Amino acid sequence: MPGDRILILAPHPDDEILGCGGVIQKAGKMGLPLKVVFLTYGDSNQWSFIVYRKHPVFLPAAVKQMGLIRHDEALEAAKVLGLSPEDLIFLGYPDFTTLQIWTSRWDDRPPARGTLSHARAVPYQNAYRPGAPYKADEILRDITDIIREFRPTKIFVSHPADHNPDHRSLYLFTRVALWGLEDEIRPEIYPYLVHFKKWPTPYGYRPDAELLPPALFAHKAEWHILPLSGEEVTNNYSAIQKHRSQYEVNKKYLLSFIRRNGLYGDFSAVRLRSKEELISLVFSSSEYLNEFPDQLLDEERAEFVGVEKEFLSIESGALIFTLRLSRPLQKSTGVSLYLFGYRKDASFTRMPKIHIKFGMIEHKILDQNRKLPLDSVHVERKGKEITMHIPLKLLGDPERILTSARTYAGALPLDWVSWRVLEIQSPSYAAREPKSLRPL
Repeated sequence: MPGDRILILAPHPDDEILGCGGVIQKAGKMGLPLKVVFLTYGDSNQWSFIVYRKHPVFLPAAVKQMGLIRHDEALEAAKVLGLSPEDLIFLGYPDFTTLQIWTSRWDDRPPARGTLSHARAVPYQNAYRPGAPYKADEILRDITDIIREFRPTKIFVSHPADHNPDHRSLYLFTRVALWGLEDEIRPEIYPYLVHFKKWPTPYGYRPDAELLPPALFAHKAEWHILPLSGEEVTNNYSAIQKHRSQYEVNKKYLLSFIRRNGLYGDFSAVRLRSKEELISLVFSSSEYLNEFPDQLLDEERAEFVGVEKEFLSIESGALIFTLRLSRPLQKSTGVSLYLFGYRKDASFTRMPKIHIKFGMIEHKILDQNRKLPLDSVHVERKGKEITMHIPLKLLGDPERILTSARTYAGALPLDWVSWRVLEIQSPSYAAREPKSLRPL
């Protein structure tokens, strides 16, 4: 729409094309202000680096060089779509580490370490803020500052159900930043999905096909389609090839997003009522029978535990949270529940970040890495159900809660539930879910 200001938040270089290539072109044709912000330089994609460099990339200096290559590829792709280098911002946080930063690197916790770079602060001199520590507070600060300065009317950001952890974390940081700015600016938010099991379909280069949501989400989120012209599809095809380090190893997958439309959708915030039921919104053993992560061994498949359903209610100042698993936990498996409270009159950095970890018999209650007394939460187990009575005071008496659950075997992920927003009371700001995607 005339007067719009478009902000595109991309976890890695190439996501801006996969999710928003058409948006970029339409905004350019209308002369709308637009910025693209990259959370990372994509410097931990070891497999693509091996193919691109013809040998493994291990040394931190070589990893940084690959990050700079991906930076330059983004500039070349942007040029195809009519953007200038000044339209792009690179934050430089560690690829494949930002969800771990989200869950456990707030306030006085030390910075995280880059997976391959081994850096603990932004190492790129051409980044938005070189030297920024790898901490959640710093990521939230950067996103907040950019939104406040640019004042977008529409924000396109990665999806909370995306299988890539950097995609999920960018959505979460963006949500919290917008809550903190709600008295100043209330842009519409349009999440785009990139990584999901056996999706998109049909696979491969199908420029005349429509990009549709995964079947599991088709009726569990509100989706909006942005039609693209033949010229816009062709330009997206040319632009994605400029990300050569990724295109050479993932050509068929990347071209699966070069379709005749863009696709955007989000889950509505959940307003808790007594005995309200939430259905698991990502694949689990109950919804994808005999579908398991490819890397599991036969014995691990035999012990697979998925999240089937969640049940939530508010009773006597406590959040009653029940997880129904596909089977009881085994010796080698576990489940984690994350609960991050938000309230308008408190610093989110200092709000509790509760993580409840269950094994077959025992459990732990953590605030980031700090152990809390077991009686902080009343836990009841019955077969494959775990019920927790979580005092709202433990969560900082929040107005909203960001929550997710996951199962795992050792360090290997098994199943997880998309992050969702729970509303405990009617806040002054209701999540603005778009009713339709209007022309830009």
